[in-house]
Amino acid sequence: MTRLVGRDLRVAGVVQGVGFRPYVHRLASRLRLSGLVGNDVGGVFIEIEGEPELVAEFLSALPRDAPARARIDRVQVTERPPRGLLGFRITTSRTGGPRATLVPADIGTCADCLRELFHPADRRYRYPFVNCAHCGPRYTIVRGVPYDRARTTMARFPMCAACAAEYSDPANRRFHAEPTCCADCGPRLLLGAAVNPLREAVARLHDGQVVAIKGLGGFHLAVLAAHPSAAATLRNRKHRPDKPFAVMAADLRQASTLCSVDELGARSLTDARRPIVLLPRLADAPVADAVAPNTNELGVMLPYTPLHHLLLHEVGEPIVLTSGNLSDEPIAHRHARSLAGVADAVLTHDRPIRAPVDDSVVRAGQVLRRARGYAPEPLVLPVRSARPVLACGAELKNTFCLVRDEHAFLSPHIGDLTDHETYTSFTKCVERFRRLFGITPRVVAHDLHPDYRSTRYAAELPGVELVGVQHHHAHVASCLAENGETGPVIGVVFDGTGYGPDGTIWGGEFLVADLTGYRRIGHLRQVPLPGGAAAIRQPWRMAAAYLPDVDLPVVHRNAWNPVVALARNGVNAPLTSSAGRLFDAAAALLDVRDVITYEGQAAIELEQRADPSTSDSYSAGTDGLVLHGEDLLRALVADRQAGVDVAVIAARFHNGLAAAVVACCAAAREETGLAAVALSGGVFQNALLLRRTAEGLRRGGFRVLTHRLVPPNDGGISLGQAAVAASRNR
Repeated sequence: MTRLVGRDLRVAGVVQGVGFRPYVHRLASRLRLSGLVGNDVGGVFIEIEGEPELVAEFLSALPRDAPARARIDRVQVTERPPRGLLGFRITTSRTGGPRATLVPADIGTCADCLRELFHPADRRYRYPFVNCAHCGPRYTIVRGVPYDRARTTMARFPMCAACAAEYSDPANRRFHAEPTCCADCGPRLLLGAAVNPLREAVARLHDGQVVAIKGLGGFHLAVLAAHPSAAATLRNRKHRPDKPFAVMAADLRQASTLCSVDELGARSLTDARRPIVLLPRLADAPVADAVAPNTNELGVMLPYTPLHHLLLHEVGEPIVLTSGNLSDEPIAHRHARSLAGVADAVLTHDRPIRAPVDDSVVRAGQVLRRARGYAPEPLVLPVRSARPVLACGAELKNTFCLVRDEHAFLSPHIGDLTDHETYTSFTKCVERFRRLFGITPRVVAHDLHPDYRSTRYAAELPGVELVGVQHHHAHVASCLAENGETGPVIGVVFDGTGYGPDGTIWGGEFLVADLTGYRRIGHLRQVPLPGGAAAIRQPWRMAAAYLPDVDLPVVHRNAWNPVVALARNGVNAPLTSSAGRLFDAAAALLDVRDVITYEGQAAIELEQRADPSTSDSYSAGTDGLVLHGEDLLRALVADRQAGVDVAVIAARFHNGLAAAVVACCAAAREETGLAAVALSGGVFQNALLLRRTAEGLRRGGFRVLTHRLVPPNDGGISLGQAAVAASRNR
């Protein structure tokens, strides 16, 4: 008689909503094993029985051959006697106990579903909500865990007999795929009283109209990218004068008519997360000037829902697809009433969006906005927190982060908390995450700035321990956490503003830091911020602060002397070491940008003007580890007066700052003995500066840590705060 063995397994990680139970069913059936698999609030439980050799093969294959979107963090195996189980089945989910399951992010349409969508003989031909176990909505429709249809917004759509048969067939890729549906039982498109909503939307786009389109995480606003006036109309209605719009292309071939797409760009565009990818714009790209003014880049994405695929196929050319909101407000997701003055028509559907989420943005392999496709899948901290943590994040580009054990659940991009609607969205999203992951924070981390709304939110929470984390320390900690390290390192943090404990505005910092603390060892030489926040909106003020006696025909010469006086007297002119403001001064002195309409505009356009083939640089003096940024500006002015091309001057400025950073890090290594450098802060979104700095550091023998999956800007602050709180809480 053959000897049988039994095993009970607990599988933790991203194992719900990614086809993991069907995968286990197929694996066990192939090996002729008996038992069951199911979801619960902790992940997936498996009971298995069979011959010892086959059970051993199952245990070996389970993590090795798991679905591509699954992430197995831990498999716990318990031996037990066999119970005489017959066959293998997917069993009913269990809902009791502490929650520890991980919710998957939304997944772009897979190749199999795309073939069905465009195959005339398929029963889902041209159905805009086709999906399977390998693709489709996940986070945006989840109401609770375990991940079952009854706890999603698909619960209102009972499956027809044909869909139920697929759902119950182990050989079908829709086996236990919770959003399974078809035209007979699933969501439907709507556009007013139109008989064919999709074709009506296409006709309106071709007519130059603005169409609001309900997607996975909210409404978008669409116009034809090449239409001579539609993008300008959208820009006026949306109150967005300059910030570039994203463009959606039908496929990689069409994207290549818009931008120069290298291997990295192609990988980013075709990734299942389907982010917006910033790429070099072709000179003859078929897009209107109003789509992306004053930039040589385009943000391009490929379709990630069946509706988008159908729309792009019908339209036959690229479209602008930007968030459905007014400037700085959260994305509309329940209805399009707030877009009544913006959109001429609304293409919607009747599947509710449970969790609103914006599109993610990637540049040169670096995530700049982490949202759809990434959130809420967690990052693993290099330390384990003894108590649950909530990190409230920063004021601009806000995200928050919840921590349980070693898992850090970073929220999707939320936005600017100074806007009331965005702040309300922040508070609702925190509560949603707390319920979804079953986390009640006992420790709450926050920025040291007392006037940040995220800081005030933390202070109002009852019964928690507050942990204040300095802004730039959080940036370094975020970079460390993403790279799985605890430090210490030399941290170089360049951004726009951050609250300094000395009462000044930091932003160009050299720190020695680990996950528990930091020491400031250097910075950019401080200059006045004349007019306070006005200097952020008007970069020419920073030129006046840095070089009050400059001999250039500046645009604001009439207001120049009063601003210089303001800076010299220190009235409404706090000191700042901000690298962002140094870039502002350079942009103003080159007449690139003297007034901005969105955050970082001057620095972004200055980078766009720089010639990457220029290798020489300006030099900047140092006083200890205090870097004199004005030296770079004086050299810039001298070149401009000599008639040197702006592209060369901009490049020399970037190269000079990078070289100065390398020199300061070398001096810091002499003082500390540290040979690892973490580069963080919003200024390091600048691909040219990041590349030049990292190359110089590596040539100098440094190990360089940078961001890839978490934004270097304030969107990554909450992860750093969480890592610091977890480290102090060990």
